[in-house]
Amino acid sequence: MCFGVRDMTRDTDSKLNSASQQALSALLAKGQWPLYVAGRAERPNSDLVVTDKYSGEPIARVALADAAVIERAIQACVAAAEPMRRLKAYQRQAVLAHCVKRFEDRFDELAMALCLEAGKPIKDSRGEVTRLIDTFRYAAEESVRMDGQVLELAISERAKDYTGMLKRVPIGPCSFISPFNFPLNLAAHKVAPALAVGCPFVLKPASLTPLGALMIGEILAETDLPDGAFSVLPCPRSAAAAFSEDERFKLLSFTGSQAVGWDLKAAAGKKKVVLELGGNAACIVDRDVDLDDVTDRLITGAFYQSGQSCIGVQRIIIHEAVYGELSARLVERTKALKSGDPKDPETFIGPMISAKEAERLEGWIQSAVSRGAKLLCGGGRDGAMLEASLLEGVPRDTELYAEEAFGPVALLSRFSRFEDALEEVNDSIYGLQAGVFTRDLYRAHQAWDQLEVGGVVIGDVPSWRVDHMPYGGVKDSGFGREGIRYSMEDMTEPRLMVIRSPPRG
Repeated sequence: MCFGVRDMTRDTDSKLNSASQQALSALLAKGQWPLYVAGRAERPNSDLVVTDKYSGEPIARVALADAAVIERAIQACVAAAEPMRRLKAYQRQAVLAHCVKRFEDRFDELAMALCLEAGKPIKDSRGEVTRLIDTFRYAAEESVRMDGQVLELAISERAKDYTGMLKRVPIGPCSFISPFNFPLNLAAHKVAPALAVGCPFVLKPASLTPLGALMIGEILAETDLPDGAFSVLPCPRSAAAAFSEDERFKLLSFTGSQAVGWDLKAAAGKKKVVLELGGNAACIVDRDVDLDDVTDRLITGAFYQSGQSCIGVQRIIIHEAVYGELSARLVERTKALKSGDPKDPETFIGPMISAKEAERLEGWIQSAVSRGAKLLCGGGRDGAMLEASLLEGVPRDTELYAEEAFGPVALLSRFSRFEDALEEVNDSIYGLQAGVFTRDLYRAHQAWDQLEVGGVVIGDVPSWRVDHMPYGGVKDSGFGREGIRYSMEDMTEPRLMVIRSPPRG
């Protein structure tokens, strides 16, 4: 299998519209990118090379933060806590509204940067920019809704003269670590609520995909935020210990692998920690479903952005009455998916984030087949390109079944009793989201009651998410919830005031 990288790139460029062509040219011409320390662009070096994940060719050189730069950023973040706390709701809203406008202005540039640095098909890249805008717009709306509460304290005679009032105050300096697979929107789910409540922050984007976060920093630098309100610092893992260990941070929010997440939590000390970790999401397909609709949704859920989503469909558990027909449909549709250059608007499967990750998953597939699994389609690899793959009969103690695949592969199994399907979903160390296709109201409620996950999606795949809903998991999928209002709660503390009314003379 040969993808002809250079010829494909040239052919694909001719398919881009003029706005995308201009965005591509502008990004490649930029060359060197600064980091942002205390709200200001700095270029101490150009040590990080960012590559086009499809061609492997360099597209940018990015400044890397060392320990001294990180220390300056933390000091500035701490100093900004009080000025940020004093910002009025309308001022915080204005910053977020400015970001929304500038994201809209730079829509094509943001999408093309994402397409190149993450290898995300351009249609998915555009979808993520839309979600970035939605996330900041909703945060702007919520920034003026940090309502308090009046508490009735007179639950007995001794408290008859007392009244309580509660308000929420910013928790203080925050440390954010975001992942490579949604480098815009998952950074937004940390940055936007912090701005909404008035918390200064230091953000470490993934080293493989820093450009989107740096563009967010560039736009934030256009605002009137207090000095030190934000820093965006690409840095090597060897220099990043302060993001989790430094006690001046009052909250750590991490999105990434479960192995790294739990290590960070162990090192975090007294600070509040929010972890959004991995998954191997399952989807149950009952016998009473529309197979055309289910097929469309499963193909999208399993293979969008090459399966590199923590809620991508990894396990498909199908009722035996429809297993044969649905599995045949899925194989046919999977074989027809177009692979290639993510800049091509017709591409559905782009590269994985690296050849190393594609090789890992190829090895898991081969290991499962050697243990008796049947490869229904796919399995081939060329560099970072891994074919969309379906397997059945995968043993539950293989890595492909038990761990997070994080690539374009899905596993099929069958059930006869709905209770057995629920047990199979729960047979996992992960618990992020699950999907259930059924028209039986009782079974829908049964799934909601019994599935050990953070969210149950009825009538759709577990990959579905809208950005204001509570999103997070249980077990090794982490704890805490993202979604603007829920993150705003994590980034604030309740503060009580009690007023005593003295006896009247």
